[in-house]
Amino acid sequence: MKKRLLSVAAAAFFGMALNAQQIKFEEYDLPNGLHVILHQDNSAPVVTTGVMYHVGAKDEVKGRTGFAHFFEHLLFEGTPNIKRGDWFKIVSSNGGQNNANTTNDRTYYYETFPSNNEQLGLWMEAERMRHAVINQVGVDTQREVVKEEKRLRMDNQPYGNLFTTIQKNLFTNHPYNWPTIGSMEDLNSAKLEEFQAFYKKYYIPNNATLVVAGDIKPEQTKKWIQEYYGGIPKGTVYPKNFPKDTPITQEKEVTATDPNIQLPAYVFAYRTPGNKEKDAYILDMLSSYLSSGKSSVLYKKLVDQDKKALQVAAFNQGLEDYGIFAFFAIPMGQTTKATLQADIDAEIKKLQTTLISEEDYQKLQNQYENQFVNANSSIQGIAASLATNHVLMGDTNLINKEIDIYRSITRQDLQNAAKKYLNSNQRIIINYVPEKK
Repeated sequence: MKKRLLSVAAAAFFGMALNAQQIKFEEYDLPNGLHVILHQDNSAPVVTTGVMYHVGAKDEVKGRTGFAHFFEHLLFEGTPNIKRGDWFKIVSSNGGQNNANTTNDRTYYYETFPSNNEQLGLWMEAERMRHAVINQVGVDTQREVVKEEKRLRMDNQPYGNLFTTIQKNLFTNHPYNWPTIGSMEDLNSAKLEEFQAFYKKYYIPNNATLVVAGDIKPEQTKKWIQEYYGGIPKGTVYPKNFPKDTPITQEKEVTATDPNIQLPAYVFAYRTPGNKEKDAYILDMLSSYLSSGKSSVLYKKLVDQDKKALQVAAFNQGLEDYGIFAFFAIPMGQTTKATLQADIDAEIKKLQTTLISEEDYQKLQNQYENQFVNANSSIQGIAASLATNHVLMGDTNLINKEIDIYRSITRQDLQNAAKKYLNSNQRIIINYVPEKK
């Protein structure tokens, strides 16, 4: 009886936490097409100003890859009103922090300041959008920065080009075929005029979402937004008619080498639906069931019990147009690829033929409830979520509703997704092996 009372109390507390998680926001468009999202939270004296541009690696063309990520660096070079090298000094000297990141689908810049410097954050992002300086000095400088980043994060890192290899083989027509960092040869051969044209094409108000979250006074914030952004001219937003990839209907096997590894990795990769589809959420939950934590199915069997794998994972990479679902395994000792493949295939077969247990299903639901409660624990995180949900998902309010999608997923849904997407004739097998000396 006591245990029952405790569980009821815990459920009530958890319910209160979920209700408290509701993120209130206001959104509107300026006449130039800039989408604005405001979230007021006066509990701490900080404000995040972020701008997400709907441009990523997939908006590039073959022969000129890496531009979107390059601009993540280039747009800190300065403006007519911010001297070269002063961007980070201005932010830090005013008690702030800032950063940017790029994916295949979008680029995001943000500053977080004490709330008395909200106006500064808004002005700086407007400067970046209105008239960033793009000259040969900046291009040459940032080329070297990006080259060093590629060497550090990918070329000299064990398994550093593994995801690039997955993309290259899973997509043949769609521009997800190349990595976000792109090709150094492409960046080296690009002319200054091409970088300037890329800026004019994509860094326009009607291809951007501005989010201001934190300790704000909305009416004052709106006045500043109108003052700084209202006069920026709109551009032309071109339709994203990317070439589609035909479904994979026959298993394909490829081999790639890496000079930085001593142990091979084996990957079984599947092309899956994009982020907006409910099946993408179901596959995300499937990946958690298979390999999230030491009690997950694959870890417990292949690493913990049988000692066949040094590392094993099932991961789901959600993208705007497609998704990637892949199994990854590094063998232990003399374990062969055939053994790992047979064990992974056996777990897939179980998912396709047997519903997961009620206990495992409830554990999954608890994991996602917990993630939801923790996901937006900072103003910076809330700002990024609001922008992402609008730009990539087409629904800003997913910040509040996404948990309902996960709650609606049934055990039967998990089984159906495994049957639909995880068949051997729908995959690419990648043998990622040490380079022979």
